[in-house]
Amino acid sequence: MGVFQEAKTLIRENIRDYGMYIALFVIIVTFTFMTDGLFISSRNISNLLDSAGYIAVLAVGMTLIIVIRHIDLSVGYAAGFLGAIAAILLTQAGVSVWFTIPIILIIGAAIGLFNGVLVAQIGIPSFVATLAGMLIFRGALLQVTERTGTIIIQDSHFNAIGNGYIPSLLEINGLHLLTLLVGLVGILLYILSEISTRRNKIKYDFEVISKPIFILKLAFISSIIAYVTWILAGYNGFSWTVMIMLLVVVVYHFFTKKTVLGRHIYAVGSNPEAAHLSGINVKKITYIVFGSMGMLAALSGILFTSRLQAATTTAGTLFELDAIAAAYVGGVSSAGGVGKVTGAIIGAVVMASLTNGMNLLGVGISYQYMIRGGVLAGAVIFDVLTRKKR
Repeated sequence: MGVFQEAKTLIRENIRDYGMYIALFVIIVTFTFMTDGLFISSRNISNLLDSAGYIAVLAVGMTLIIVIRHIDLSVGYAAGFLGAIAAILLTQAGVSVWFTIPIILIIGAAIGLFNGVLVAQIGIPSFVATLAGMLIFRGALLQVTERTGTIIIQDSHFNAIGNGYIPSLLEINGLHLLTLLVGLVGILLYILSEISTRRNKIKYDFEVISKPIFILKLAFISSIIAYVTWILAGYNGFSWTVMIMLLVVVVYHFFTKKTVLGRHIYAVGSNPEAAHLSGINVKKITYIVFGSMGMLAALSGILFTSRLQAATTTAGTLFELDAIAAAYVGGVSSAGGVGKVTGAIIGAVVMASLTNGMNLLGVGISYQYMIRGGVLAGAVIFDVLTRKKR
């Protein structure tokens, strides 16, 4: 009974962190029941994660932008424009895919840095600066695609990024071996990371949860990773989109949680004036976060263009709003200083799951927009209420 009571207390006190996982669980169970198991099928889960990939990548960058109390409205059409530039380099300039991808990522980072300069150095509000960027990139996208409307990409290596899967190596009872191994490595890394974090907290006399609850938490999360891995291994395994998404999460989770620069980002978000007085270069942090956002917008554009196997005039439409929604659903605070990149990924999966489930049920597009809007409003209300309790 003591363990159960501690679990209740833990969830209640950390409802901001666990709320999104509970919401995702409820959505999965609901749609699985309503679609007679179709929602949880291997093919559908694989398609769902692939469709969430380009928004999830944007949501990671957007989370850090919101953490430092800014916003970036330009990322949607920036992603569409950079995807079109990638298509032009591949099809018209004859540039190799191995050069095209780094070039696009560097251009994206440069665009983000320029936004950072407008905001931090010149002092233009981020909303206005990035709104201008959104209009510029919208026009630029139309300009580069105006002749054909759509630029078809024939490069198999590039198209594999959005449509291909990691090699299986060997199949065991219809399950992809490499996918199972990747899942196993993911579980081991998660367990080792949690144990290391717990030991460090104990070392410095921080409060930690009891051992039984800690073991229960490890078992629960590990079982979820194992189940998703097993489902995907039964289809085509992990797609390259999912692998890229996981790599982004791992890199940014380490960056935000284990580095001095990551702690400075949250310090700036919590109180920019106090951060400046304590010796943190607030302008530098702003440059880095906006530059990172630009690079992730470029990566998102690559993922989306590769998935379509073409650059279109409508690429990037509403991407920024989907990314902002995913970030808020994932637990980022509108007041700044609070938010996790892992939450951004969960937020993107929640929004993608809603869309996917409603499509399977044949819900009209008008109702879909209203329901997604309601979920976003609910996430912000949840954020405000939990901050008041603190």
